[in-house]
Amino acid sequence: MTFAKTLPSYLLLLFCVALSIFPFLYMLSLSLQSDADVFSGIPILIPESWQFTNYIDIWQKAPFARFTLNSFIIAGGITFLHLIFDPLIGYVFAKMEFAGKRVMFVAVLSTLMIPFFIRMIPLYVLTARMGWLNTYQGLILPFAMSAYGIFLMRQFIRPIPDELLDAARMDGCSELGLYWRIVLPQVRPALATLALLTFVFQWNEFLWPLVAVNTTEMRPITTGLTLFNQEFFTQWNLTATGGIILFIPSLLLFLFTQRYFVRSVMLAGMK
Repeated sequence: MTFAKTLPSYLLLLFCVALSIFPFLYMLSLSLQSDADVFSGIPILIPESWQFTNYIDIWQKAPFARFTLNSFIIAGGITFLHLIFDPLIGYVFAKMEFAGKRVMFVAVLSTLMIPFFIRMIPLYVLTARMGWLNTYQGLILPFAMSAYGIFLMRQFIRPIPDELLDAARMDGCSELGLYWRIVLPQVRPALATLALLTFVFQWNEFLWPLVAVNTTEMRPITTGLTLFNQEFFTQWNLTATGGIILFIPSLLLFLFTQRYFVRSVMLAGMK
């Protein structure tokens, strides 16, 4: 009787899972198809002959190695800066008292309500005037920290007992020592979550590199894939191959930080 009641729920869940992963499976199939299969006019889920050479051709038909390097430099640089600045600012907002603290924190959070499309024009003008267009610093430094990352770290730092910090101060520990030796080890799961979310978001970023980059050698993978889209012809199999390659680093990073990510979610639910 219990199985009969739960069967519709499991069937609905199975349908939702299949519906969500189908686009990825079709992209994987498309990456293994030949040009003839792609332009046959008939959607093919399982090709008769798998074209693994697409994963070799993509490195030869475009400077894909440079695109990959650019993506790692940009996403890795932004993630590194977030891990430096976001927890530091979050610590200040969580454990220090100063005039205008609430107003400043509200001002930081208010930036989450401003769409990037609105901020993009003044950001582009500022980057152009500083001579940073088509450079790594122009792609990295405007996103060195985020309001979401600051808020996330503040929420995880706040539960750390003030008595623990006061005891360390009485022992002669400096504020920087408190932050480095006590605070950061306590929020490692949150740091891993911040690194994962930041890297995945910046790894898949398309709009800002499209605006701030005007040469092929500075493109990341996201905008580099547009080279396969011509005016009258699109190499969908190579585009899908690039999409699979774009997905792999995010998957590996998630597998590496999975236990920390799950732990941070559990800690957040206990607060």
